[in-house]
Amino acid sequence: MATCLPSWTLFLAVCAVGIGGTFQYGYNVSIINAPTQHIHKFLNETWSSRYHKELNPDLLTFLWSVIASIFSLGGLFGALIGGSMAIRLGRKGALLMNNIIAILASILMGISFPTGLFELLIVGRFLIGINSGIGLCVQPLYIGEVAPKHLRGAMAMGTSIFLTGGILMGQIIGLRELLGGESYWPLLLSSSCFPAFAQLLFLPWFPESPRYLLIDKSDELSCAKALKRFHGSFEYRREMDDIQRECFALNGEKPRKPWQLFTDRGVRWQLVTVIVMTMGQQLSGINAIYFYATYIFEQAGISAEKIPYVTLGTGACECLTALTCGLLIDYVGRRYLIIGGYLLMTIWSIVLTLSLTYQELYPWVPYISMASIFAFILSFGLGPGGITNTLTAELFIQSSRPAAYMIGGTISWISFFTIGMLFPFIVNGLKQYCFLVFLLECFLVAAFIFVVIPETKNRSFLDIKKDFDKLNFGKKNKKKATELSERRQLHDEFLKSSV
Repeated sequence: MATCLPSWTLFLAVCAVGIGGTFQYGYNVSIINAPTQHIHKFLNETWSSRYHKELNPDLLTFLWSVIASIFSLGGLFGALIGGSMAIRLGRKGALLMNNIIAILASILMGISFPTGLFELLIVGRFLIGINSGIGLCVQPLYIGEVAPKHLRGAMAMGTSIFLTGGILMGQIIGLRELLGGESYWPLLLSSSCFPAFAQLLFLPWFPESPRYLLIDKSDELSCAKALKRFHGSFEYRREMDDIQRECFALNGEKPRKPWQLFTDRGVRWQLVTVIVMTMGQQLSGINAIYFYATYIFEQAGISAEKIPYVTLGTGACECLTALTCGLLIDYVGRRYLIIGGYLLMTIWSIVLTLSLTYQELYPWVPYISMASIFAFILSFGLGPGGITNTLTAELFIQSSRPAAYMIGGTISWISFFTIGMLFPFIVNGLKQYCFLVFLLECFLVAAFIFVVIPETKNRSFLDIKKDFDKLNFGKKNKKKATELSERRQLHDEFLKSSV
C-alpha cells in the first residue's frame, strides 16, 4: 500500500510549486471583483484632482475595463515566455524567478492609491498577469515530470486544486469584513506578494525536475539524487529506467520551439487535441454560469448583502470537485472523467435554459436554477477544469512538452480574453438561450475526446506517443514503429546488462 501513496517529499513539492503557481492565477482572478466600486471611486477622485474636472462615465468604464482585462493580456505574454524560461532556467528556476514579478506587481498595486497614480494599478495588473501565465505553464510541467506513473494524474490535479483554492481564498479575503472594505483594497491587491514569498521560502528545499536534469541537462547523477528524494532509495530505479528510455528514444533531440510543433506530423493530433481541449475549457459556459449566479441567487430570495457569502459556496464547490477529481483520476481514468464532465455540463445547460425561461412562473423554479448552477460547477471541476492540464503533460514527450504548454497557454489566454469581450454581447443577444450555444460546444468536445484521445492512466509518455503515432502516420508508421521497438529492445537489454 505504501507504494500507492506519494512520499512526503513529493506531496510537499506539489504544495511548494502550487502556492506560487496556479494559486496566484485563481487568487488574482478572484480578488479584483470585491473592490470594483472602490476602484471606481479612486479613479474618479484621482482624475478630478489631477485635471480639475469630472471623469466622463464612458472613460471610467474604459479605464476599469483596461484594469480588469489587461490581466489576461499579461497572462498571454507570460504563456509565450513560460516555456522558454522552463528550458533556460529549469522548471524550478523559472518558478522561483517568477516570484520576483509577483512581488514587483504587488508593490505597484499597493502604492497606486497613496501616490494617486492609477497607471501603477494597470502596470501591476499586467505584471501579475505575466506571473499567472508563467505559473500556469511551468507548474504543470514540474508536477508532471516529478510524479510516478501511477500517481501522475492525482499529483497533476494539484494544478487545479491550488487554482480553485486561490479563487476561494480570494473570495474570502475579499469579504468586506476582511480586506474588501474601502480602506483596505490596496492591501487586498498587494496581498499577492505573500504566496510569492512563501514559494521563495519553501521551493528551494526541493530538487529540480529529474527529467529536466537527465534529458535536457545530461546530469545523470543529479537526476538520480532527485529521484531518490522523491521516490525513495528503493523505488527510484523504476522511474530512472523510464526516463532513460525516453532519453534514448529522443536520441539527443533538443527542446523544440512552438512553431516547430505545427510543422511536425508526429505531434499533429496531440496538438489538435490540446487546442480543442483548451478552447473547450474556456468556452464551455463556466463564465456564463458565474455571470448568471448573482441574478439567480436574487430570484431565489437571497438578499444582496448575503450574496457574497453564497458566492463562497461556488468557490468551495470548485475546490471540492478538484480534490474529488484528484482522488478519482488514477482509478477511473482521464477519458471517463473528462467525457462525463462535458456530457453532464450539456445536460445542466438544458436544465438551466428551461429553468431560466420559466423563472417567473413558479416560485420553486429559481431553486432549480440555483441547484443547476452548483451542478454545472461540479461537473466542470470533475472533468474539463481539472484534467485538461493533466492531459497536456501526458500527450507529449520531453522535447515537445514546454512548447506544447506555451501553445496551450496562449490558446487559453486568447480564449479567456475573447470570451470576456464577446460574452456581454452573447448574453444581451440570446439571454438565457446562450446556454444552448455552450451545450452544443460541450457535446462536440466530448465527442472529439471520445474519438481521438486514448486512456493515459498509468502509462509512460512513450507508450502514449505510440498510440498517437497510429493517428499521425497511419499505415506509414509501421516501419517507424518497428524501428523504434527494436531501439527500445536494445536499450532495455543494455540497461539489464549494466545492472
